[in-house]
Amino acid sequence: MSNKKQSSRILLKIRLFFRHYPAIPYLLKWLFISSVIGTCIGIASAIFLITLDWVGNFRETHLWLIALLPLGGFAIGWLYMRLGKSIEAGNNLLIDTIHQPQEIIQFRMAPFIYLGTLLTHLLGGSAGREGTALQMAGAIADQFSKPFRLNENERRVLLIAAIAAGFGSVFGTPLAGAVFGLEFFLIGRLRYDAILPAFLSAIIADLVTKLCGAHHTVYYITIVPDVSALSILYAILAGIAAGVCAATFSRTIHYIGSLFKKYISYPPLRPFIGGLIVATAIWLIGTTKYIGLGVPTIVQAFNEPLPSYDFALKMAFTILTLAAGFKGGEVTPLFFIGATLGNALAYIIPLPMGLLTGMGFVAVFAGATNTPLACMLMGIELFGHQSGIYVAIACVVAYLTSGHTSIYQKQMIGEPKHSRFANLKDKRISEIK
Repeated sequence: MSNKKQSSRILLKIRLFFRHYPAIPYLLKWLFISSVIGTCIGIASAIFLITLDWVGNFRETHLWLIALLPLGGFAIGWLYMRLGKSIEAGNNLLIDTIHQPQEIIQFRMAPFIYLGTLLTHLLGGSAGREGTALQMAGAIADQFSKPFRLNENERRVLLIAAIAAGFGSVFGTPLAGAVFGLEFFLIGRLRYDAILPAFLSAIIADLVTKLCGAHHTVYYITIVPDVSALSILYAILAGIAAGVCAATFSRTIHYIGSLFKKYISYPPLRPFIGGLIVATAIWLIGTTKYIGLGVPTIVQAFNEPLPSYDFALKMAFTILTLAAGFKGGEVTPLFFIGATLGNALAYIIPLPMGLLTGMGFVAVFAGATNTPLACMLMGIELFGHQSGIYVAIACVVAYLTSGHTSIYQKQMIGEPKHSRFANLKDKRISEIK
């Protein structure tokens, strides 16, 4: 009897402890869930990054593959038309599910976007990797909603954590990934009930990706001047340029996409024609500089002057590729566009070229995705804290300057960017005329 009484007292003390500190069971629960999804997503990101590098290198040594880009586009279009209509919305489907959870996201989203992205890069399309990472992460994580018996709100948190893990692991920036997961679906607001799962999942996924042998590009900004009134003004000017560039990209990619859908009713024919245009353009200009991820050019932009039109050509190739229906992400091309824009701005703005390149790198991304806080953290994680003030100014100004535009049409406006647009609150980007 004494043993039973002692056990009962211990259980009572434990219950009282958890009653006084209810956050601890919550922490333990999400530590477990985040460990599971972070590990799965980290492994998936590592496989994706390693195979994507191989595909890009293989294409550069077998350039004849670019001639097959139209056929590859047709194959991707046919696959999604026959088997992937329910998942074709991609990142916008993730955003919709966070706002209004309904059916579990089909797991097929992960292999479909993975194969589509690899084929796009193998044959010479201009696309990125963020969209693939987010969709793979969301599809993988959502399969755990039922086994973990998550309610509707917890499922939202799970998807936010998954997006944080996918972004953080694919770019090697877990802090930026966590905040990106909290920012990207709702403009102007953060969901603080998801902050712990987002950070845990992003950190664990990034760690697992690195343990699996995937590597991330290292960028250096060698000269950062002391902050002064004049340098702040220059940073604002660079941010304005980045914001205009981001808005132009977002509006144009949606406009060109609508033209493809309006004039070409058969879905597989859209990427076929888009691929034909891109492949022909590559042959005419005689370089593969503007296809694939473009990481070598991004690295080069930090160290030496580049042609001032590089950002415009990369923008054109990316818009044609993705608007036509090829798969991949917009973010790494936006890094290229932003970095080369910053490099070009060094001709007229008297700040160090490497600093302007880094500012453009993250600021165009901030303006196109409406995630300024994540982009500030990304700049600090990638370039070091010394450039933090300049990066922050450029990201905030680009975010404001780009207006209520976005590469993600289903983003909802939680808080308008300034009071003049108070009537836009709770509207989606796609609803704004």
